[in-house]
Amino acid sequence: MRFFVLACDYDGTIAHHGVVSPEMIAALRRFVDTGRRLVLVTGRELDELLEIFPEIDLFEWVVAENGAVLYRGSDREEKLLAEPPPESFVRTLRQRGVAPFSVGRVIVATWEPNQTVVLDAIRDHGLDLQVIFNKGAVMVLPAGVNKASGFLAALRQMGLSQHEAVGVGDAENDHAFLSLCECSVAVANALPAVKARAHFVTKGDHGEGVAELIDQIVNDDLAAISARMLARELIIGLDAQGREATLPAFGPGVLIAGPSGSGKSTTTTSLLERLVEQHYQFCVIDPEGDYDSLSFAITVGTADNGPSVREVLQVLAQPDQNVVVNLIGLRLSDRPAFFSKLMPQLLELREQSGRPHWLIVDEAHHLLPPAWDLATAFAKDLGRAVFITVNPDQVNSQVLSSVGTVIAVGASPDKTLRTYCRTQKIQPPTLPGGKQESGQVVVWSRSAGSDPLYVRVAPNAVERKRHIRKYAEGELPPDRSFYFKGPAGKLNLRAQNLMLFLQLSDGVDDDTWLHHLRSGDYSEWFRRCIKDDVLAGEARAIESLAEASAETTRSLMRKSVEHYYTLPIDRSRLSEDKDLTANAEAEE
Repeated sequence: MRFFVLACDYDGTIAHHGVVSPEMIAALRRFVDTGRRLVLVTGRELDELLEIFPEIDLFEWVVAENGAVLYRGSDREEKLLAEPPPESFVRTLRQRGVAPFSVGRVIVATWEPNQTVVLDAIRDHGLDLQVIFNKGAVMVLPAGVNKASGFLAALRQMGLSQHEAVGVGDAENDHAFLSLCECSVAVANALPAVKARAHFVTKGDHGEGVAELIDQIVNDDLAAISARMLARELIIGLDAQGREATLPAFGPGVLIAGPSGSGKSTTTTSLLERLVEQHYQFCVIDPEGDYDSLSFAITVGTADNGPSVREVLQVLAQPDQNVVVNLIGLRLSDRPAFFSKLMPQLLELREQSGRPHWLIVDEAHHLLPPAWDLATAFAKDLGRAVFITVNPDQVNSQVLSSVGTVIAVGASPDKTLRTYCRTQKIQPPTLPGGKQESGQVVVWSRSAGSDPLYVRVAPNAVERKRHIRKYAEGELPPDRSFYFKGPAGKLNLRAQNLMLFLQLSDGVDDDTWLHHLRSGDYSEWFRRCIKDDVLAGEARAIESLAEASAETTRSLMRKSVEHYYTLPIDRSRLSEDKDLTANAEAEE
C-alpha cells in the first residue's frame, strides 16, 4: 500500500451547500473499511461542524478553523494549535461595525469587504496576525497557522508523513495542505488556480468527485495515475551537458557499486541529503560505521554495543526521524543474522505505515549474499532500496533484479556495469562518448531504457565539511602545497594548507606577493590543488586588478579564503566580494 490517509476539505468538496450526501458517506465508509484513515481539513469552526455533520467520527482527526484546532472524535479530544485572539482585538472589530463575524477557539471570521477594517485593526493593535481569503470569506489567524500546519500536526498524531497522504480540495485556502500531500487532487468544481496546481482533477464535482477518487485509491492505490502524474524526482547531479540527472523518488531500487575508496559513501551521502530535503524517511544498514556521523540521522549501535531491533523501530516510529543502524559493535559473523532479524520488522512497518520510504544497505555482498534465505520475503518490497557493494556478482541475484538504476563509481565503470549485467544475463550498455572526468560517476537507468550518462554528483554537506577541514588546517603533500618563491626564486616558503597560506602571505614582501599574483599562481593553486573552482574564480578576478596595491589584493584574497574556509559557507554572499573588487578597481 502506498497511500494510507485521505485528507478532505469540507465545503465545496465532500459537502455541497454544507451538506454531505448519503452517497458520500457510503464512499467514506468504503475507504475506512480498507484500513486507511481519513482527516477532515476545514476552515469551519468546530461547534458548527459538529452540529451539521453527524458522521464526523468517520474522520480520525479533524483539522478545524483553517489549521488552528485539532479534534479527535473517538474521545472528543481537542487541541488548540495557536493562541486565541486578544479580547481587545475582538472588541475593536465590534466597535468598528464589522458584521457578520464570529470568533472560534482561535479563528476570527467575517466576509469581504471587511478585510480593510480587519487589517487596520491588526495594525493598530500591533498583532502578528494574518488574513486568509476563501471564496469571499475572510479568516484571521495567527501568523503561520493554515491548513498545512494543522494537517502536519494531525499526521504527527497518526505517525504518518505527507508522503502517505492524498489531499482533495476546491478553494484558495486548500493550496497549503494540498501542496504537502504526495498526491493532490482537485474536484471538478474547484477554482481554476487549484486545478492548475493539483496532480489531477476528478470528473465529478463535490462529493461525486471525492467518491470517484476514493474508488481509485481502493481499487489500485492510484497505480493507474501515479506513473503519469506523480513523477517526483531526486536529483543525483549534473550530466556532461549541465542537465539534471535524477532518480524516481518512489523507486525502483538503486545499485551503487565500485572499488573500495572510489566514492561510494560520498555518492550515497549525497543521495541521503536529497531524501532529507524532500522529507523522505530512510534507514541505513551500516556494517562498518561509515555513516555514523550524519547530522540528519540518529545512529543506533556503537563500536562497543551493537544495535537492537527495538531501538531501530523506536526511531522510525517518528516520521521526521532517520536512522543509521551501526553494526560495527557486532562480530562480523553475527551481522547477517541481525540483518535477517531486522528486515521482517522493517517490512512490517512499511506495510503498516509506508515507512521507512527508503532502505539503504551498505556492504550488500555481505548482508545479501547469493544464498540469502530471506531474499524472497525481502523482494516483495524492494522498490525503494539502495544496495552498495564492491562486488555486484556477490549480491543475491533476485535482489539485483529489482534494481532500476545502476550508479557505477570509480575509474572502471565499464567493468562494474559488465559485472552487474552478467548477473542479470543481459547485454551491458555502451558507455557515453568522451573521457570520464574526475568526480564523475556513470548513471544507467535500466528501468527507463536510457543510455548511461557521465554525472557529477551533487556535493554533499558532509563531504564539504571534510573538504574544509582538510584544506584549511590539514597537511597537503609537498607536490600540492603552495610555495612562495619570489621573482628571483630566492625563497622557498611552503604553505601546506590555506591557513598557513594566509599567514605567509601577510609575511612575505610586496614584490614576492605581487610576483605570484601577476603570474596567476594563486588561482591556479586554488583550482588544481584546493579543488575549489569558485575560490579560484574569485582569485582570478583579484589577479586581474593590474594596478591594485599589494595591501589591497592581500586583503581581498584573505576575505575570499576566510569567507569559504573559516566562516559559515554561503555562496550567495558573492555580492560582498564584488563590492571589495569594485573598491580595488576604483583604487586603480
